[in-house]
Amino acid sequence: MNYQTLLLEKKENVTIVKINRPDKLNALNAVTLDELKQVFISLRNDESVSVIILTGSGEKAFVAGADISEINKLDMISAKAFAEKGQEIFYSIENMNKPVIAAVNGFALGGGCELALSCHIRLASDNAKFGQPEVNLGIIPGYGGTQRLTRLINSGRSAEYIFTGDMIDANEALRIGLVNRIYPQQELLDKTIELAKKISSKGQQAIRL
Repeated sequence: MNYQTLLLEKKENVTIVKINRPDKLNALNAVTLDELKQVFISLRNDESVSVIILTGSGEKAFVAGADISEINKLDMISAKAFAEKGQEIFYSIENMNKPVIAAVNGFALGGGCELALSCHIRLASDNAKFGQPEVNLGIIPGYGGTQRLTRLINSGRSAEYIFTGDMIDANEALRIGLVNRIYPQQELLDKTIELAKKISSKGQQAIRL
């Protein structure tokens, strides 16, 4: 199946899902959310897939947040529906029946940070930057990022990042346990595939979630 905003590639029993809007820094719009939902439903039921890698196209961004040009056109009811759609999809990724690894290849801000947080493992490039800058717009993260960040790192530190909107560089992300490993940009995807294949080589029932 062809998608407008996603690219899929299969390497043995590992599937790479790449958000492909590099001109928009892979920002999430309604089409992208709908396609992510479709893909993860399909992958959940695909017995030939053991591990999933989620990443972004280009070298600048994993996902630089929600598509502001689209959000600015939404009324209150539509904005609520957009947030709820993202919450549903990110929850389904978090509760996927097989491991999902985020290969964070640049900016992971706002909804992009929340998307990375919904994955089971996070690897990052050395130029990756994480953040929840929604506070600068007078709003809160809409896709469950406040809860996931607090569960992943300690509550005091997560509160500081959420209340200030400060960005977290790759080294700091590694230090606080936000990511498992960091790699040079050009090595990130290969190293992520290597880890995914190592996991997929184990007993399939043992790695099912």
